[in-house]
Amino acid sequence: MAAELHTEGLNNTLIILGAAGIVIPAFARLRITPIIGFLLVGVLVGPMGLGALADQIPWLRWITISDTEDIARIGEFGIILLLFGIGLELSFRRLWRMRRQVFGLGAAELFGGAILIGGALYAVGYSPVQAIGLGLALSLSSTALVLPIAGTTSSVGRSAFAMLLFEDLAIVPIIFVLGVLGPQAASGSGWDGLFTVMWQGLAVIIVMLIAGRFLLPPLFGQAARTKSPELFISATLLVVILSSLATAAVGLSPIVGALIAGLLIAETDYRGEVETVVEPFKGLALGVFLISIGMQIDIGFIITNWDKLAAAVVVALLANAIVVSGLLKFAGARPGVATETGLLMASPSETTLIVLGAASAAQIIDPETAKFWQVTTAIGLMITPILARIGHDMARRIEVRSTGLALEEDIGNTGEPRTILIGFGRVGILVADMLTTHNQPYLAVENNVDAVIAARREGYNVIFGDVAKAHTLNRLNLETAKGLVLTMNDPVLAAKVTKRIRAQFADLTIVARARDAEHAAELYLAGATDAVPETLESSLQLSEAVLVDLGVAMGPVIASIHEKRDEFRRAIKEGAELEEAPRLKLRSRLSQPAQP
Repeated sequence: MAAELHTEGLNNTLIILGAAGIVIPAFARLRITPIIGFLLVGVLVGPMGLGALADQIPWLRWITISDTEDIARIGEFGIILLLFGIGLELSFRRLWRMRRQVFGLGAAELFGGAILIGGALYAVGYSPVQAIGLGLALSLSSTALVLPIAGTTSSVGRSAFAMLLFEDLAIVPIIFVLGVLGPQAASGSGWDGLFTVMWQGLAVIIVMLIAGRFLLPPLFGQAARTKSPELFISATLLVVILSSLATAAVGLSPIVGALIAGLLIAETDYRGEVETVVEPFKGLALGVFLISIGMQIDIGFIITNWDKLAAAVVVALLANAIVVSGLLKFAGARPGVATETGLLMASPSETTLIVLGAASAAQIIDPETAKFWQVTTAIGLMITPILARIGHDMARRIEVRSTGLALEEDIGNTGEPRTILIGFGRVGILVADMLTTHNQPYLAVENNVDAVIAARREGYNVIFGDVAKAHTLNRLNLETAKGLVLTMNDPVLAAKVTKRIRAQFADLTIVARARDAEHAAELYLAGATDAVPETLESSLQLSEAVLVDLGVAMGPVIASIHEKRDEFRRAIKEGAELEEAPRLKLRSRLSQPAQP
């Protein structure tokens, strides 16, 4: 019976679902992107990891994957859903505004990287044709990894998206060019094929744009009227699949069709619902894609050729990072944004593997060379999240130096007592406004460079600093401060800072933002003078408004709200081991005595 249950497809499905169930929560708890976890799972359970031992140890077949082609196909669907989701976030108007970045900056990035990498390969002995093919392949960057990390709305995400979009559009022409350059290509036939794909692809895209305008609203309208989530999901997947098949049928990449489908749905009233139903599929399918990439990493091959692979990875990363950051600086981007985007897009792409396969099929490179650069690409994909983290940290330091936000230069020891605000998001800004209204001097500290720059433009007295580092707290002149207000949205750091400062300044007033009663009790134990649990008070105010609007008499409402607030106060008192229950807030409008 056990043998009947063990089928390749079922086994692979169980492994993938099990990996998702373990990797996503585990790495989220460790505050590490799940991307690395999925890649490591691919290395571990693939045919070059534990799968290589399945013949000697039969039970390993239950936890390993040997058919990588099926997994790769599902992973490709994940990329299609990713591009579809990106299309949902865009609009035709925004895409039109980005045309110069896409076809100007994007083209310069792709061909600039190809020239730099190709030149380096030609210098070490590759033929001109091989250098061109490998240069084009390795200059591509990963849409599947870069956009989930950077998004499409941040300054880094917008720049990366423009360049990635051009790369995705250029995949088909690159493959045809490689076919033309191949030794087996008939003279002129490759260019004819490219021309055919271009006009047919343009015709299909025009038909999709026209048909989508008229067919999608009634299709999703009917699905919405049935109030059946299953039908809505089916309609969404049908549109994605048909759009991808339409572009693939004429030789274009299926991700182009998925992107156009997303753009068309984004113009309808059903965009939000479609985003909701697609998100779980997109995340799981992307995880499958990452597992398939990890399966291509041959540990034995890496150990044997570690020096050559290390050199190849460094050359590819440096070339792409230099080109991307240099072009962005030339285009007027801030130095920090240019640096972060350059490192984020430094690694080769999942589409690099496709181009390498095309180059091998065209006999431009031999199978051994293709394998070498495929492993190089897989390594680059694996370290992309690490490069993103390094780039973010470097960008922060560069922005600090270039905009004059250095902490030690901005504080100054005026000797004037003032309130110190740590954290300058929406809560910190409101507190600063109230302090200014009552002529109370303050100094705010924030570790988000963009937030600091924006706040200083608005006239706020805010500086850059990371209070997780002890030397930052030591420079705040807390010995002369009137009080300390902690508004950051990091409960662990808030408790640590409170405890550290209370140990040094026993009489300093410390008011901290708390998430709930449990966090408030923790802050009181750490030494806070007052802890304000925001979620509790907002819940009570919401309850007040609902009950009064429903017609419940104001007297009983006020009494029940007071009773519930007292319960919270007693819970905090017991959890924090206080002598008296803390005050939670000022009396609200409904808590005032009724007017005659």
